[in-house]
Amino acid sequence: MLPSSSKYILLVEDNLDDIDLTLMALEKNNIANEVVVARNGVEALDLLHPKSDEKLRSLPAVVLLDINMPKMSGLEALKIIRNHKRTKSLPVVILTSSKEDQDILESYENGANSYIRKPVDFVNFTEAVKQLGMYWLLLNEPLPK
Repeated sequence: MLPSSSKYILLVEDNLDDIDLTLMALEKNNIANEVVVARNGVEALDLLHPKSDEKLRSLPAVVLLDINMPKMSGLEALKIIRNHKRTKSLPVVILTSSKEDQDILESYENGANSYIRKPVDFVNFTEAVKQLGMYWLLLNEPLPK
């Protein structure tokens, strides 16, 4: 599905509960930007780098990328995003439950703009999503087109 605006969010997440939780947190914080969901790294890359120009769409304002997913991990997808001319400067926020130092290190080494651990508690998660939305969708100045 093509988003109706260029200020959409690409949520790359395989866990249905985490997808619902993220969507609820965005709604609770009145972040009305359209959210496009990809269930793994392969789906995300298909959206960001379509095989034909007719499927070419605007890039999202921000990508929220989980690490542990089937088919292709978030870290593998991040490497490809950063090595592609079209998406090398795209804001990518790792949003994951992983507390592994190695995951944090690899995320930043491969060009993540931010690393956020998903809080287990809904109130804390909602606050984290609010801050994330405020910064990446309202305060951050994107690259000129």
